[in-house]
Amino acid sequence: PDPGTLASVLTEGVKNTISDSRVKVTYEPEYVPAVPPAMPDIPPEQLAGMIKATVKVEVLDGNIAYLKIQHIIGEEMAQKVGPLLLEYIWDKVLPTSAMILDFRSAVSGELSGIPYIVSYYTDSEPLIHIDSVYDRPSDITTELWSMPTLLGKRYGTSKPLMILTSKNTLGVAEDVAYCLKNLKRATIVGENTAGGTVKIDKIKVGDTDFYVSVPVAKSINPITGKSWEIDGVAPHVEVPAEDALETAVAIIQL
Repeated sequence: PDPGTLASVLTEGVKNTISDSRVKVTYEPEYVPAVPPAMPDIPPEQLAGMIKATVKVEVLDGNIAYLKIQHIIGEEMAQKVGPLLLEYIWDKVLPTSAMILDFRSAVSGELSGIPYIVSYYTDSEPLIHIDSVYDRPSDITTELWSMPTLLGKRYGTSKPLMILTSKNTLGVAEDVAYCLKNLKRATIVGENTAGGTVKIDKIKVGDTDFYVSVPVAKSINPITGKSWEIDGVAPHVEVPAEDALETAVAIIQL
């Protein structure tokens, strides 16, 4: 008689059968499928303001850059507001001697943003195969490569780079952390990440208000031949998320 309870029972059954916590059955009579928003036709300054609201920038004691990122923007947005991002964010952190990327509350992002971020911490050449993403509905595998040219200067490969993670770090941010970890470019500090996916579809079950959320794409790292999905990204230095920043600063100072 209670659809919500039935959905919970079904979800537990599915998890116990296939050992994939990303698959969920939900009962949502009010659900309206989200339509991806078109690139808003608003001034770049206003767009930059929106992005600045999701990125916190500081230079800590010891000339350490601190960037807290909640959403990883995609290629289209980066091209539109790139010069402003350089001015407001990147130019401030470029002269620092070490950097901390805080992904502890990063839960959303665009796949096309992965090569952008990774490329700022690698050399312009040789190009690096960063990731391969297989999309099941289209049966297409997309290879993500580092970029030969970027807006602004690269942070380079020699200065320390720390990535802070929590059990809530999800999706595209996990991919970035996993790529930089396996390129041996970053030290991951914090908690094991959520083990999400790069893409989930919510499928309506017949003529009901039940839905099944299921991953429809898979990330395969060319270095490990494995994925960060389901298991998450394991940190190099495991500490509670709330202690990760302090620990990262201590490691840099050592």
